[in-house]
Amino acid sequence: MRLEIFCEDRPGIAREVLDILYDRQIDLRGIEVDPVGKMYLHLPDLDFDELKTLMPAIRRIDGVSDVRTVPFMPTERDHFELATLLETLPDPMISVDPKGKILVINPAAAKVLKLTARELIGEPLGQWLQGFHLGRWLEEDEPVPVSMLVKLGGQRLLADFLPIWVRDEQDRPTLAGAVITAKAPHRLGSQITQAQEGAASLDAILAESSAMKKVLRQARKLAQLDAPLLIQGETGTGKELLARACHESSLRRAKPFLVLNCASLPDSVAETELFGYGPGAFAGASDKGKRGIFETADGGTVFLDEVGDLALPIQVKLLRLLQNGTFRRVGDEQEVKVNVRIICATQRSLPDLCQQGSFREDLYYRLNVLHLKLPALRERKDDVLPLAQLFIERHCAALGREPVALSQAAQNLLANYTWPGNVRQLENSLLRAVSLLEGEIIEPRHLELPSHTPSFGYADNAFDGTLDEAMKRFEASLLERLYPAYPSSRQLAKKLGVSHTAIANKLREYGIGRNKKS
Repeated sequence: MRLEIFCEDRPGIAREVLDILYDRQIDLRGIEVDPVGKMYLHLPDLDFDELKTLMPAIRRIDGVSDVRTVPFMPTERDHFELATLLETLPDPMISVDPKGKILVINPAAAKVLKLTARELIGEPLGQWLQGFHLGRWLEEDEPVPVSMLVKLGGQRLLADFLPIWVRDEQDRPTLAGAVITAKAPHRLGSQITQAQEGAASLDAILAESSAMKKVLRQARKLAQLDAPLLIQGETGTGKELLARACHESSLRRAKPFLVLNCASLPDSVAETELFGYGPGAFAGASDKGKRGIFETADGGTVFLDEVGDLALPIQVKLLRLLQNGTFRRVGDEQEVKVNVRIICATQRSLPDLCQQGSFREDLYYRLNVLHLKLPALRERKDDVLPLAQLFIERHCAALGREPVALSQAAQNLLANYTWPGNVRQLENSLLRAVSLLEGEIIEPRHLELPSHTPSFGYADNAFDGTLDEAMKRFEASLLERLYPAYPSSRQLAKKLGVSHTAIANKLREYGIGRNKKS
């Protein structure tokens, strides 16, 4: 049990309380003194008769105003508050001593290191840390706070290293260790996005592959410029995300970022959406007219997705806007002048459209001042599994469930799939898998990925060879795609419903897996 004693701050009062306990042979398990006039005693449980004589005896001490029972000591409350905070904090947090050994670690950090907190206490953190020399930093004369991108337990995290200073009675500081807090870049990016009403950041875009890192390096430079930017890439590669990130990294980030998909609207609607219309421009039009996207985004950025689908008359107005920043609303003679940056995207070849006469060549050269090309997901293999983990965490959080894991077979399948739908297909397949998953492990069957090979995913007008040769190519391609997810002839035979011997012979014939020919 615990007692709270309200008392004056005078010498000897604690000794008088302890004398009463000694006289009654009551064991004292703990005592805490609050400088504002309180004393706390941790005692063994007492029966009612002992308690009703003990409390009056303490009250009779000169300077004591009251005594009452309380459920916990202040340090116990602090301990449980800290424990609760560490247990519920979703981001990794670790405290180390001056030698870099772990003193305190929360469950989120233990999960990153793939061990229990009990196993990690007392271990050097440096063995799991890449990209920052913790021991060297702690040995500095006066280590200062550091924030940087590191790998902790193989996971890419943004970490803050904060020294802990303890001061003695002469106010001299002594380094007592450090606290390390970490956050996944995508989680930080998500929080920034929410704070800025959907804003994106180039730093929040995941890029482990050299191809994507190169695009982001270029984007950081081009984002600062005001010239038109053309982003090319297959469907689902994230062209709008990159455009929004470029806007957020520019001097226009405080102004609007507006989007129009040029392929989704009829020509007449697209024109009024972009340029607005004047008073009474057509039947049913507002008497005051309406501002278009370019006026609404004045000072900011307009993103035109699938710009190659714009009708030729609209292309003429867009060209004029790019030349001098002016245009006329539909049905209005008054010129409007705006200051916007135009970012366009397309998955089609604009030079081919120019050759066909469906896209103005002069407009193409105006839009293609700055250029970025997003690689397809199959060209950035190193990003597949990190993206998959990001999407799993995001979808699990949205569904209110603990993050699930990918089996090794599922990881192999994701890493070797050709992804005709790119990042969008990856995200949607994982959303479906997480939503329908009843267990904690995603297996290949949960992903429900349609069969697709580079050679036979679509009709091939340039087909050459015999039917037998085509069947062998397809068979080899199918087995090569399935083998990573089912990496033994027995597993693969069971998946395809044929004998183990037949599959073993096929793998050997096509040089797939461990039997790969030199």
